[in-house]
Amino acid sequence: MGFWIFLGAEVALFATLFATYLVLFQRTGSGPTAGELFEVKDVLIETLLLLTSSFTCGLAIFEMRRGRISGLIAWLLVTLLLGVGFITFEIREFIHYVHEGATMQTSAFLSSFFVLVGTHGAHVSLGIGWMILIIIQLLQRGFTPKTARKVFIVSLYWHFLDVVWIFIFTLVYLLGMVI
Repeated sequence: MGFWIFLGAEVALFATLFATYLVLFQRTGSGPTAGELFEVKDVLIETLLLLTSSFTCGLAIFEMRRGRISGLIAWLLVTLLLGVGFITFEIREFIHYVHEGATMQTSAFLSSFFVLVGTHGAHVSLGIGWMILIIIQLLQRGFTPKTARKVFIVSLYWHFLDVVWIFIFTLVYLLGMVI
């Protein structure tokens, strides 16, 4: 029950950040617009990495249900490595924008963009750390009902973050490149 309350709070957090972004989307001041700033190539790579990680997370659950701890750990490792790749590209993207002069102080649009996308990135980083801790527990304690429950919960969290990214990709990047 506690995880569902936590996930509800996460939904409220991201809904608030999306609403803020959509209100401030056109308030660019003297800074660049979304269409001038966003490059589709890197965002597509980020999306591919994160969506692939959702698939590999599902494979980890498949291995868990078959009782194969080595397969479970292997797919969790692949999932978190894809997550690290996603975070690496996101940090690179942010650094590129800052070097272009697009910072949080430039405009309300950029402030809301960095907060929304950065918050998602922070949550992905949390998920990566969480997976590392679960892998350590699996290696130390083995496969138990308690560790199985933890794996299932982290996989739900990971899939939630992927859904949030689909909204970010659509409402922030695609909409930003069109309007």
